[in-house]
Amino acid sequence: MNGAETLVRTLLENGVDTCFANPGTSEMHFVAALDENPDMRCILCLFEGGTTGAADGYARMTGNVAATLLHLAPGFGNAFANLHNARKGGSGIVNIVGDHASYHLKYESPLKGNVEGISAAVSHWTRTCQNARSVALDGAAAITAARSGGGQIATLILPADTAWEPGGDVAVCAPVPEPRLPGADRIAAAAEVLRNPGACLMVGRDALYGRLRRIAGQIAHETGCRLMSDTAVPRLERGGGSVQIEPLVYHIDGKLGQLEQASHIVLCGLHRPVAFFAYPGKPSLPEPADCQVHSLCDPGMDIAGTLYALAQTLGISDDAPADIVPLELPALPEGTVTLEKAGAAIAALMPENSIIVNESVTASFPLLSATRTARPHDLLATTGGAIGQCLPCATGAAVACPDRQVIALSGDGSAMYTLQSLWTMAREHLNVVVIVIANRGYQILHGELKAVGVDSVGRNAHRMFDLVDPDLDWVALAQGHGVPAARATSMEAFNNALTKGLDTNGPFLIELVVPAD
Repeated sequence: MNGAETLVRTLLENGVDTCFANPGTSEMHFVAALDENPDMRCILCLFEGGTTGAADGYARMTGNVAATLLHLAPGFGNAFANLHNARKGGSGIVNIVGDHASYHLKYESPLKGNVEGISAAVSHWTRTCQNARSVALDGAAAITAARSGGGQIATLILPADTAWEPGGDVAVCAPVPEPRLPGADRIAAAAEVLRNPGACLMVGRDALYGRLRRIAGQIAHETGCRLMSDTAVPRLERGGGSVQIEPLVYHIDGKLGQLEQASHIVLCGLHRPVAFFAYPGKPSLPEPADCQVHSLCDPGMDIAGTLYALAQTLGISDDAPADIVPLELPALPEGTVTLEKAGAAIAALMPENSIIVNESVTASFPLLSATRTARPHDLLATTGGAIGQCLPCATGAAVACPDRQVIALSGDGSAMYTLQSLWTMAREHLNVVVIVIANRGYQILHGELKAVGVDSVGRNAHRMFDLVDPDLDWVALAQGHGVPAARATSMEAFNNALTKGLDTNGPFLIELVVPAD
């Protein structure tokens, strides 16, 4: 086997069987090795940001790492934004980045770039293969790194000659290091402060769904504290039957209002919440000045063990109660399109166990408020705030969960960043209903301009914020990528389109035209 073949076999041997790819010349021997191993599912993405966004969605829904295949420094640069989102969300990803043959790097070829430098800015672990015989060992180390710390970005740089020269043996990953657990004194102190009036338990990562979410809810019920999450989370269990949780809102004024009465905040599985941006005359931290913030468990620590220990300290039994969200389905709305009505239609029609991937930005609050009491589902958000995450993340989630309906909610501006993902959805026959909120602009920037104290909007600001002259035609864009589509300008049309999309075997796009305010 050559180096590339040992790497592919090592990935498969260690449970990495999905590769989101955008290869180039330097990766041809790796492509040939993939071709010899049909157990590896290879999914072509037409833009590198699509590969990393899809790997992020896949990791969020499986808990396992996926591989990406990228081409040199420029390809990694194109992939950077969604790696930033994945890093913020704790997704484990193994990037395989082809580079020039080691002896070719002394020449200033057109595509030569500092792969290690750009990788180090977003990766937790980076290594360049030094020779073909070490490639498999390096690959195994990358997988271990990606699975460590609750999920990390690992980047393996593969010079072309280390891929084509004779390699070594297939390697087995070292065990993932055991995550750290807080000391018993810190857990006891957290249990005590959670009983104080105004106390909040704020959870993240794995505590936002499944059994750990239930334990967090039992702790909140027992102590009387508020159970909360940060704004943009990697995966949140929602809908009727889920444990009540209060996410922080986006705007700093809203955050300040939510935490106005907070006396203590205990953090488990997340970093200290902060405003997305600085605003003149407003604080960066949303809690009151006299509120005590206790960092009990960082995201890379043992979140499960911490919650179990906290529950045990509080004497909570396995069958203890928690506050539950009721199942309340709205009637199908009619008439003029509003975001509130659109959210109600989605809540009424989406099937149980759907996965909502949300990047609808200014439309998020009304859409997600309406779906809070819908049938049980998961919500995936743009964890790092870098837009262009929705369509690739939905692609990866659909690959990970082919038996579940994926619904992608995106603003029209955001969707333009990675619309190539529509083609991948079509090629892979993925069950994704994409709903593009066509409000004809980067509406959030109009709000941000006001938030920093600028009241008037002139010609140049409108030219930079508004997506008009010409209007984007999302039906044509979808169809050009092989995805059937419909435009909805009334609620009746949207209800019909959403019903059709949910019944379609494969992707379907709805352009929801939202009237201007």
